[in-house]
Amino acid sequence: MVYKIFPTVFLVALALVSSKFTPNDAQLVKKTYSAAKVITSPKTTEELVYDNLNSNNYTLPNLESFTEALRGFYLLKEKGLITKDVLTLIDFSLSSNEKRLWVIDLNTNTVLFHSLVAHGRNTGEEFATSFSNSPESYKSSLGFYSTAEVYNGKHGKSLKLDGLERGINSNARERAVVIHGADYVSNSFIQNNRRLGRSLGCPAIPLELTDQIIETIKDKSCLFVYFPSNTYKVASKYLM
Repeated sequence: MVYKIFPTVFLVALALVSSKFTPNDAQLVKKTYSAAKVITSPKTTEELVYDNLNSNNYTLPNLESFTEALRGFYLLKEKGLITKDVLTLIDFSLSSNEKRLWVIDLNTNTVLFHSLVAHGRNTGEEFATSFSNSPESYKSSLGFYSTAEVYNGKHGKSLKLDGLERGINSNARERAVVIHGADYVSNSFIQNNRRLGRSLGCPAIPLELTDQIIETIKDKSCLFVYFPSNTYKVASKYLM
């Protein structure tokens, strides 16, 4: 189709400088230009999904972080590493004082939750800057996770996570990196301390949303922790 359109563009251009340019040629220019636009700037699947998201009156995530999350989601679904059509995206490029966690139902393309979320104490102050897969690092880990089983621990109802990227977050179980509620994940803590509280590496969430979010994303849904970096991109070679 490309080879059919662009020679036509060339012929039309010639007609424009000749005395034989007619109203029919003008229509051809219009149709050819429209077809060329479709070929030269098609939207990706991820962009189309993003454009059709129902925000549910929440702020949407950035297109870049959403695109990377959705690409990984498709790959994990194909590999059978996740089973639910629910995507949780955490964008650690944003200030901890902002809501930077989204839970999205990909069956209905609807944002279900938009929440504050903590990063690890050694990952940074207001902003996350440093990440690790090492035990006792007290840092957050990036990448893709599969949500696992619910349990009751020292933070109450909590959700275990399986890191799916070797060397990036594969020690999540060993490090007890889980989703749990915390009183330091709140607007009142931000007002008193000028930043959100921090965890020991867990993506801690507000107490009032803990039950709802955990019940929605438990049992093999996709969680992605995003940070823009030249050293970390979605790459199937990392996936276990």
